[in-house]
Amino acid sequence: MQQLINVLEGIGSTLQLLLRTLSYTGTLWRQRQRFIEQCYLIGYTTLPIVTILCAFIGGVLALQAGYSMENFGAKQFIGTLVGLSIARELGPVMVAILVAGRVGSAIAAELASMRVYQEVDALETMNIPAARILVLPRLAAIVVMMPVLCMIGDLVGWFGGALTSKFFIGIEPEAYFSALRRFMVFKDVLNGPIKAEVFGFVIVLVCCNIGLNTRGGPREIGASVTRAVVTSLILILVLDFFVTRALT
Repeated sequence: MQQLINVLEGIGSTLQLLLRTLSYTGTLWRQRQRFIEQCYLIGYTTLPIVTILCAFIGGVLALQAGYSMENFGAKQFIGTLVGLSIARELGPVMVAILVAGRVGSAIAAELASMRVYQEVDALETMNIPAARILVLPRLAAIVVMMPVLCMIGDLVGWFGGALTSKFFIGIEPEAYFSALRRFMVFKDVLNGPIKAEVFGFVIVLVCCNIGLNTRGGPREIGASVTRAVVTSLILILVLDFFVTRALT
């Protein structure tokens, strides 16, 4: 029962933080410097890891599909399988998991440290809302950068699959991309950025809320970071089901 109460309290505090943050949306232009900094931290610094991860995901998919589909004489459709799998599912989910582990943990640690060492209290004493200064620029940055990371990840994954298909399976890039284009429609490509947008928004909101509600000392900071990342990963997989169902 206590665990259920804690979950409900967490949901309530997260929704309250969201409403407070949205009420300051009109001040975002005055915080454009913070917004640009967060775009750099969330997007640019995460991009190299995203490209490496998605390239190898595409390669592994091509290997697995190639060896399996060759038994049925259908290896010419590897491009279709890799393209659709990455665009509709693996691309946004893997990028979101990476962002939760790298960006979400950093956000939770930073805000939890500020709360524990009374920096947030100092802001509130000066009548500077934490939601406006600490949360709004991060939410705006993730809304902008998450679809970009997802689309770049999709492209890299497709090319990773094409290279693997050429050198290990014997499928030329022309045939690979021809199969990819034949069965993929714009809706398939659009699904990924939409999912990534939802995942990223939830990750930042949850991590900010857990960080700002941290109380205690250094041990509680570590516990908050762990809780923020684990909660984000669970929500990514749960939301993936519902968003997939809504987009199908």
